[in-house]
Amino acid sequence: MAKKKKDYNIVEVIWIDAEEHGEVGWNSTKEQLAYAKKPCPVMHTVGYEVYRGPDHISLLSTIGDKDCSSIEKIPLAFIKTINVLKNNDHDQVVTPGKTISSKRKKL
Repeated sequence: MAKKKKDYNIVEVIWIDAEEHGEVGWNSTKEQLAYAKKPCPVMHTVGYEVYRGPDHISLLSTIGDKDCSSIEKIPLAFIKTINVLKNNDHDQVVTPGKTISSKRKKL
């Protein structure tokens, strides 16, 4: 049986996004090499944590009784931190607002 929305934790995931830069066709090598040194963007995603496995976490932004939003899957290797905003997992003891680092705790 699927969990109800009240059973999912609401989390903020802070992660580093992969990025591609440039236009179709030829690009300036000088501009591309300068852009290569810029850090990848840091992203913040908030949603219902509907799955956490060995390779990725899956979030929904909206969930109802029969319908939901599209799913967002984030590779664990991209994740810096997961902040539990609302703990609804009765089998897991986590203080709401506590930061869980993917480097300190296996996700």
